[in-house]
Amino acid sequence: MADLLENKLIRVENLIAAGLDAAATGEILQLIEGPKLSPAILDRVMLYNETLPRAADFPYTPQQRYLHFLWDVFDKTAFSLIVPFSIPFRRLIGKHLFKACGQAMIAEENVRFNFGHLLELGDGVFFNRGVFLDTKGGIIIGNSVALAEDVRIFTHNHSEASHIERSYGQVLVGNYVKIYAGATIMPGVTIGSQAIVAAGAMVNQNVPPNMVVAGIPARIIRERNNEGRTGDELDHIWLF
Repeated sequence: MADLLENKLIRVENLIAAGLDAAATGEILQLIEGPKLSPAILDRVMLYNETLPRAADFPYTPQQRYLHFLWDVFDKTAFSLIVPFSIPFRRLIGKHLFKACGQAMIAEENVRFNFGHLLELGDGVFFNRGVFLDTKGGIIIGNSVALAEDVRIFTHNHSEASHIERSYGQVLVGNYVKIYAGATIMPGVTIGSQAIVAAGAMVNQNVPPNMVVAGIPARIIRERNNEGRTGDELDHIWLF
């Protein structure tokens, strides 16, 4: 089984590296035992994200469109549940789709984003199930950061006077940050290195480094209890 999975991953990597077209995308779908779609259909794929206002500002290349399509369809296959395949598969997609994707990214099921080419990741980033990244205004996530289940990051707002008037604000997440389950990060926020966002918090202001914030809206409740540790000493290691 291990050899079979490894051979599939190698074939996927080679197809992506050669430049995805409809035929190569169809072959990857077969490798992951996904739906059988003809090149004619795949050549006309239009993603939901391409209906969004920023699609004209940051259009997908054909390869980005196919990569995003594969990321989303993968979670609808049984192969997405096979950990030795699913984590490396998502890494391959991220490496070629994201603006930057560091080493050892781990993405669990149902991680969603709208413009992968506006997402920058450092090394050792961990996304748990159900994370949503609204990347329209840009998101930068540092090294060894963890986003727990159902975390949401937003980078745009709508005017109350006119829904079609929008503003955008990049979100920056520093190194060794932990954002716990169900937290929401609002546009323009910077979360300082080694900070912690408590479960269910709604963060609409910058978070200083090494602080713990909680509540709606989030407020500083104390300094992180690092016990004198910093950086890699904090053991931000996921899924041994």
